[in-house]
Amino acid sequence: MFRAGGIAYIYLIYGMHHCMNVVTGTEGYPSAVLFRGVELEGEEQPAMGPGRLTKVFRIDRSLDGEPLRKASGLWVEEGKPVTDSQVEVTPRIGIDYAGEWVDAPRRFIVESG
Repeated sequence: MFRAGGIAYIYLIYGMHHCMNVVTGTEGYPSAVLFRGVELEGEEQPAMGPGRLTKVFRIDRSLDGEPLRKASGLWVEEGKPVTDSQVEVTPRIGIDYAGEWVDAPRRFIVESG
């Protein structure tokens, strides 16, 4: 997370699930976005949860540190625009250890429809 923006930061949790972050800040400053779920076009159920998302897209530690470009095999494409009213902002979950950041509104959920 301390690298320049546009790099994949992928790690293993619980010894079985991969999580994918995209580094968003400047080199030396820890800043990243965790991908927690995605709605797949043509699929009835979204891939909810960071472990399911990486499993669906076959993302593992072999892509850690790769730039997000088609040439690396890992990239993000522009989706449909969303309005502010479609975005729910909540505190992050599972970070009881985070002190003053526990209740910070840093989780963004896009309601489809």
